Amino acid sequence: MNKVIKWILIGCAGMLGLVIIALLVIPLFVDLNTYKPVMEEKVSEATGRTFQIGSDLKLSLFPWAGISFSDLQLGNPKGFKETGFLQIASFEVRVKLLPLLSRNIEVQKFIVTGPHLNLVKKRDGSVNWDFSQQPGTPARQPSEPESAPDGEKSSGLPIEKLAVGNFSINDGTVIYIDQIADTRNEVADFNLSLQDVSFDKPISLKLSARVDNRPVGLSGTVGPIGKNPGRGSIGLDLVLKALEILEVKLKGNVTDPAENPNIDLALDVSPFSLPALMGKLEQSEAVKTTDPKALTKIALKAQIKAGPKAVSIADGKLSLDDSNLDFTLQASEFAKPNLAFDLNLDRIDLDRYLPPESKKASPPESAQDQKPAPKAKKNDYTALRRLILDGQLKAGSVIINKATLNRLVLKVKAKNGIIRLDPFSLGAYQGEIAGSGVFDVRRTVPASSLQMRISDLQVAPLLKEQMGKDILEGTTNADVSMQMNGDDPDRIKKTLSGKGQLSFTDGAIVGFDLAGMARNAKAAFGLEQPAGQKPRTDFSELLVPFTLRKGVFTTTQTRMNSPFLRLLAAGNADLVKERLDFRIEPKLVGTMKGQGDQKQRSGITVPVLVSGTFMEPSFKPDLKGMAQQQIEKKVLEHKEVKKIFKKKELQPLEDKAKGLMKGLFGN
Repeated sequence: MNKVIKWILIGCAGMLGLVIIALLVIPLFVDLNTYKPVMEEKVSEATGRTFQIGSDLKLSLFPWAGISFSDLQLGNPKGFKETGFLQIASFEVRVKLLPLLSRNIEVQKFIVTGPHLNLVKKRDGSVNWDFSQQPGTPARQPSEPESAPDGEKSSGLPIEKLAVGNFSINDGTVIYIDQIADTRNEVADFNLSLQDVSFDKPISLKLSARVDNRPVGLSGTVGPIGKNPGRGSIGLDLVLKALEILEVKLKGNVTDPAENPNIDLALDVSPFSLPALMGKLEQSEAVKTTDPKALTKIALKAQIKAGPKAVSIADGKLSLDDSNLDFTLQASEFAKPNLAFDLNLDRIDLDRYLPPESKKASPPESAQDQKPAPKAKKNDYTALRRLILDGQLKAGSVIINKATLNRLVLKVKAKNGIIRLDPFSLGAYQGEIAGSGVFDVRRTVPASSLQMRISDLQVAPLLKEQMGKDILEGTTNADVSMQMNGDDPDRIKKTLSGKGQLSFTDGAIVGFDLAGMARNAKAAFGLEQPAGQKPRTDFSELLVPFTLRKGVFTTTQTRMNSPFLRLLAAGNADLVKERLDFRIEPKLVGTMKGQGDQKQRSGITVPVLVSGTFMEPSFKPDLKGMAQQQIEKKVLEHKEVKKIFKKKELQPLEDKAKGLMKGLFGN
């Protein structure tokens, strides 16, 4: 028995020796270059392109089976002027033979050096990377994918073990030419290195390139990928660097990327300057802001989960210069879509991010050069009709158009074409504004409504900052309800309707001395030289009840109380034509007793007519009203006349006389 085993071992050793000798000797006697012309011819016939390998093919079989060559060239199809589709400076691969018997692949090296790929899209839409149709070959019909038997899953790759020591692509170049768009893009200095490639360990990855002469890089680990690549959970720990400015870190997992991809990744974007980044991209003009220091510090962190049917972002933190935003986002039913968000902002100055004011004034157009404005296109609200939205925004402080808004809270919901802001609230100018609104886009022309309450708002700084006007002071309270149709300012003004009441207390009308107008028409209306001090009318209370109808603001019972004056006003303001038409009826008060003083004062008060435009209002005395008042006081209010009208038979004549006076003066 021992001799038998001995002779078997000797025989196996001999056979192994013969195999090794054969593997060493075969490359010496078998010249692959004899078959190179045949290989080149077959590849050319299959691709319809020229194909050649400039160098000799080198073969080795022991201890590693390997092949190497250099100067490979694959040409373009007919009709493309570019010299070639693919060139490879050199290629080398070495694989162990014996492990192949047990379905184990052990690769010592897989190295491609100097690949150069030209991708071209012609003006007729044809591309040089399409290998599906070749001259003289029938079109291939797409085959039905083979399904695994019921209850079985496909087994993945027919490999038990994979080990690659060095996989690298060095000094690669990809050029893409789009003749339709007349663009040329280039990826140069492309280097990719994979180390320790296997099924059960993370793969070390390092990539670098220059995209249109701008550096980018990717490094980190991927995997383990498992024996069924594309299935299961694959770990990622990657760092992307671009343009020597941007650094993005991704860490987490990708699950079933081939069949049902899902990701669970932590995103970390290191602080960077957007103007510097856009400068590298030669797009500096795209980020010009009023504040040149804006957008110079941007950072982002978030946990992202995404799949084919939903995306969610949790623990989001965005830093924008001096502002910090915490946020969560969810999206599903992408065809609608169905969105939800929760935003919490500490503070932001939006004025910093507005485009800078243009210093160059455009030359005025002559009458001949002026062209009628093109007819505005109707907005398509289809997307908003499908939108489902549920979100909330909170902000500690927001500066917009020089106005500081505090404690901003906005809740928004949308479904079936109705978008609701309910509620919204904010603090501004030492007061509070709260309300709700609806934007309805179910029809072609959108309809909107707004209910708003204003409490203790200081109107003077509001008018100064927003309109540059110093015309009114006081504490403002208001209740307003408005409805409107349309989505452009002209249509909105023409359809604006509603009602409300404005209340101003402890304030003043600046620029006009209504008490002076009432006492002295000559001085108040510019017929005498005014004093140096800016005129004003102080009041304790100003109430303005109003209605809105088709863009016309109307008030019939506006009243003002001040220490020296009581005032009634009526009229309208046309928001469409921007014109005023008011009559102010003053009543003098001779003491500081306040609003309860009802004592009749002597003398003539001068009614004031307000007309003109919003930008240039005009004030003038109502001479008819003043004349009527004079006659009433001198005639109808005279003691002797009063005695006559006290007689019963003459009392009806008093009313007729007053009516006659009103008719004469058109009041």
